[in-house]
Amino acid sequence: MAAILSWLAAWLADVLVVFGTFVVTIGVYGIIRMPDTFTRLHAASKAVFLGVIVLLLASTVTGDPDIIMRVAVIAFFLLITTPVSAHVIAKAMFERDERMRAPRAIDESGHHLNEPEDTHREP
Repeated sequence: MAAILSWLAAWLADVLVVFGTFVVTIGVYGIIRMPDTFTRLHAASKAVFLGVIVLLLASTVTGDPDIIMRVAVIAFFLLITTPVSAHVIAKAMFERDERMRAPRAIDESGHHLNEPEDTHREP
């Protein structure tokens, strides 16, 4: 029975690593493919959080309490810092008047960031 559980734990860890790597790879593809900084930032922040959390879960399969505690601390800091850093980068792009180049972009700020550079109006 112990051999089956050991095999199952190793298989589960492998599946989680493959899935986490897949999510991070999709995020990298999104960063390359997206047309502007705002959408690239969205792809990057989601991929980092979801992909790394899945990779961290693969580490918890060992059942070692020390590893599980480290994973919990890393996940907590990732949960706190990822949205904050994404917000700071987006705010810097907003302050620099970075344009939205995505098709059918909706600018809810009222600063006309979805319009081309030559038609920009001051609020």
